[in-house]
Amino acid sequence: MAGHVADQRAGGRSPRITTRNARFQQWQAQLTNRAKRQRAGEFLVQGVRPVTQAVERGWPLRTVLYDASRPLSGWARELLAGVRAERIAMAPELLAELGEKDDGPPELIAVAELPPDDLARIPLGPAFLGVLLDRPVSPGNIGTIIRSADSLGAHGLVVTGHAADAYDPKSVRASTGSLFALPVVRVPGHREVADWLAGAPLPVTVLGTDEHGERDLPAADLTGPVLLAVGNETTGLSAAWREACDTLLRIPMTGSASSLNAASAASIVLYETARQRAALRQDR
Repeated sequence: MAGHVADQRAGGRSPRITTRNARFQQWQAQLTNRAKRQRAGEFLVQGVRPVTQAVERGWPLRTVLYDASRPLSGWARELLAGVRAERIAMAPELLAELGEKDDGPPELIAVAELPPDDLARIPLGPAFLGVLLDRPVSPGNIGTIIRSADSLGAHGLVVTGHAADAYDPKSVRASTGSLFALPVVRVPGHREVADWLAGAPLPVTVLGTDEHGERDLPAADLTGPVLLAVGNETTGLSAAWREACDTLLRIPMTGSASSLNAASAASIVLYETARQRAALRQDR
């Protein structure tokens, strides 16, 4: 086939892509087109840490693309030898386009399977801590919040409404690999979430963030099962989510800014939750 030759660089025989054939165009479209990702059931993973985390967490990979023009590093050779996925050597200029890098092609890009949007993937235990994003518009913010949620002990993240895609390359990169450690589920709205929370072993308190909230964050009890709801970057929580929240929390602020970036607000609330829970454990 045009654009394909045998390659031995990664060990074994791999097909090679050197032209803008149909497969390359499919992956290129997935960089910017959510519908194409959804139809194909896959997304691209760029960067050493995200790819490494995907492999270490056992995430299903369909294909690994690697640079056909240079000797690979020990990391890349070991990863290629260990994954159970199709391996394709790619011309560096094409790999650079898929890697969205200005300084040359990456060594590897992984093509990973999209997981099911099933809330059952997020465990509802007695110490449950979840984060909900209502209609976020920035994939970078989603990835940053995924990273904070993973590092501060959350069990999963839910994205509701008409929102940016958690599997957009900007989100995947911003998560720095936490996307593969933390269940992320997309659902239409609050009704699906309410039905899911109804099955929890203990009642889950839904706490929203709002600059006009009725209670300061440090005064809230965050030690029980909680779902932290963060609203759209511009308009905040929708009316439906405000109604669904048990309490709206505000972050005390003393400067001239009237509000915080959604990712910053989520990280602050997650930190306070982790702090309270750590203090409770020490007191026992």
